[in-house]
Amino acid sequence: MDRKTDKAADGGQRVPWWRVRMMWLVVGGPLAVVVAAIVTAVIAIRGADVVVGSGAAPQSQQPAEDTSSGDMRPAIEARNKAAAEAAGAKASSGQR
Repeated sequence: MDRKTDKAADGGQRVPWWRVRMMWLVVGGPLAVVVAAIVTAVIAIRGADVVVGSGAAPQSQQPAEDTSSGDMRPAIEARNKAAAEAAGAKASSGQR
């Protein structure tokens, strides 16, 4: 019984399709991608985050009420100083 998928070996014997190395190269790549996609889907489904309801935002996502005090004050002062120096440099060079 001859099959089209069989390949003649050096000795004239037929080799089954699963013993042909080129077949594993052709099938192995897409098979690896399918397995990786299934593993990724399982990880995503099992490790899914909890859905936040329509209520208020969590405490960490609410905007700060006063940004000019606390930890941001040195940064804001430095920004204002740099902006004032840049404006002074433009005025002294004659650009308006």
